[in-house]
Amino acid sequence: MKDELFVNRFLALHYVLPVPLNKLKPLLEYDPQLAQIDKMQPQKLASLCKISQERAINLQQMYRKFVEIPLLQMYEKHTISPIFYTNPNYPSNLLNLHDPPAILYVKGNVNLLQINKKLAIIGSREASEYSKSSIEKILPPLIQEDFVIVSGLAKGADTLAHEITMKYGGKTIAVLGTGFFHLYPKQNVELAHKMAKTQLLVTEYPPYITPKKWNFPMRNRIISGLSQGVVITEAKAKSGTVSTMEHALENGKEIFAIPGSIFSPLSVGPHLLIQEGAKPVWDGHQILEELLK
Repeated sequence: MKDELFVNRFLALHYVLPVPLNKLKPLLEYDPQLAQIDKMQPQKLASLCKISQERAINLQQMYRKFVEIPLLQMYEKHTISPIFYTNPNYPSNLLNLHDPPAILYVKGNVNLLQINKKLAIIGSREASEYSKSSIEKILPPLIQEDFVIVSGLAKGADTLAHEITMKYGGKTIAVLGTGFFHLYPKQNVELAHKMAKTQLLVTEYPPYITPKKWNFPMRNRIISGLSQGVVITEAKAKSGTVSTMEHALENGKEIFAIPGSIFSPLSVGPHLLIQEGAKPVWDGHQILEELLK
């Protein structure tokens, strides 16, 4: 019963304050069972959560409302499973991030989270036919070695990574930048529904969260955090793809880049990364040699 109370309190807190674990840690250390949130002095809550007193008052009002709602049952009704950072299914390598997700909301085959062999494939939303043929060439050896392919469900390279993995009978995880009630982009809603049946969708956001531009750079740290290495197909010099690579580098991941035409603006990103030390690859076996050392 005690655990049930804590689960509901934590879900309610995250519903009204959907922030990473490092932002919630001071509150959890002060009040491990989250039994005092609604009774706490707003000034104290503001100090613990590093928010304004006005926001703390508003948070308490919202929390009192949502803690009365059986959120876990509501999520189950929508086949959403919340995985707390303390849950055995929570990938331990995410806890190495400076700002780990407090909760992962998942749909689909949760066992994919426990497979260590994961590789992220990312690239431009304007990916050309070159990305498609590159991913087609690189993926088969990785799928044969049971690597799970991680990407972000965006249009372009992400879509290709998920679709081609499934085409070859592999496993894939999509990390979303929204809650499950607002799948984005619209053109990938059908793909998301398909993946929810046999693959895995993951988000750190409660279901009501809509697409906001700042959510997607946050999502990128989870893509790289889950993966042993990251492959970049095509990207312009300044892009979200390059920011994912920065997360990956900070966390000691292997970085692979597919070289492209010197005349294509979409080759500038990979070429810059190669200049900075990323390994140029044109075959899946090259990636396996590095990751299976």
